[in-house]
Amino acid sequence: MNWLERFHSTRVHTRRVRILAAAAAPLLPANARVLDVGCGDGRVAAEIGRHRADVSFVGVEVAPRAGCLIPVTPFDGNHLPFPDGSFDATVIVDVLHHTEDPAPLLREAARVSRDAVLLKDHLREGCCAQATLRFMDELGNRRHGVPLPNRYLSAKEWARLFADCSLVTVSSDPLRSLYPFPANLIFGRGLHFLVRLKKRPAA
Repeated sequence: MNWLERFHSTRVHTRRVRILAAAAAPLLPANARVLDVGCGDGRVAAEIGRHRADVSFVGVEVAPRAGCLIPVTPFDGNHLPFPDGSFDATVIVDVLHHTEDPAPLLREAARVSRDAVLLKDHLREGCCAQATLRFMDELGNRRHGVPLPNRYLSAKEWARLFADCSLVTVSSDPLRSLYPFPANLIFGRGLHFLVRLKKRPAA
């Protein structure tokens, strides 16, 4: 790990986990059993648990990491190995932009959730957004062997994806302070969002 990766791991990632967990925790149902899709090291779920003792987590990961902080099951990246409605909610943090097509996995997350889908991801909006997001992904994920197809969506593309997956937005948070100053001026600036989604009622 080089000095930049060490700085990211010890300073940037730690702050990001703390702020994201604080924003996500109130959005989960009471006494929820939650699936963390692409849970990584499990730190986000564990930090949410510090705010919400009534919530329990299990994770799925294509390449489970040693020492993951929550129970984790391997999966193929497309199909969740659980029956319909197995969880009260699903959480997907910075995962969909690593897929070739985000729709199948988002539909799977909705399928296994009875109540809510919490999604944190990136927005390809503003000056040099694509290049900035690629740099962030390389720094945070290359050493973990995470696929980096760099498929970032605009706000309109996300809205179309949600509609195609029969999901509607309940709440949205732009997460404007994920990074310390002055890094947030470059790596924040409207490139992130957290939404709470629910299934569209059947006609």
